[in-house]
Amino acid sequence: MRYKGYPARIEYSDEDGCFVGRVAGIRDIITFHGESVGEVRESFEEALDFYLDSCNKRSEPPNKPYSGKLLLRIDPEIHAAVAEAAEVNGLSINQWAGEKLREASRE
Repeated sequence: MRYKGYPARIEYSDEDGCFVGRVAGIRDIITFHGESVGEVRESFEEALDFYLDSCNKRSEPPNKPYSGKLLLRIDPEIHAAVAEAAEVNGLSINQWAGEKLREASRE
């Protein structure tokens, strides 16, 4: 689910008997909930609008969702080894690195 460029992560809480969500990809914590898809969508949009309005009233920039771009500076030897590993696996360096980062972030 997305609203104004912000993604949401939504799960069902058996304990609470409703859907609970959180705006994903930002440092600030914005949560919301609802008993149906329609309610959770409305709650998400209300929570995000409140957050953006609050930031505006405080003259503070809101957190922006991560762009998906990541610049790394690594030793040339590591760069060469990564390029070789990617090629051996039939992947671009970006695809290979994305898979390895995804795996590492789940540990």
